Amino acid sequence: MKISVETIVKADMVTVWSAWITPQDINQWNAASEDWHNPKSENDFRIGGRFSYRMEEKTGAMGFDFEGVYIKIIEYELIEYQMEDGRSVQITFAPVDGGVRIIETFDAEDEFSGEQQRQGWQSILNNFTRHVESKD
Repeated sequence: MKISVETIVKADMVTVWSAWITPQDINQWNAASEDWHNPKSENDFRIGGRFSYRMEEKTGAMGFDFEGVYIKIIEYELIEYQMEDGRSVQITFAPVDGGVRIIETFDAEDEFSGEQQRQGWQSILNNFTRHVESKD
């Protein structure tokens, strides 16, 4: 099953793209809730390059590494990667009036319901939107 989430970010494409791929920015937005954070990000942003984001509860009680390999990149348009467990993710970036529409489509996993996964990924995408829009 594939799940999609989307947002419109009120910013220019260069700012949006940069915030998506820059580790310092990723550390600011990559969390699904206020009690989680992303203290460390590594990103070798090229086809065949690997990324690793450390996501954990702010208390330190629980955490995990979100990792994958880039399989397709079209600057300012598309990022595709494969996660460590073999699932794939596609992110499209498209200019719209006043900003950029991002649609993120991913293969669902078996541990959590589709709706839980959709809500978690949407929450992270909403954090991204707030982060970018606050940069002005």
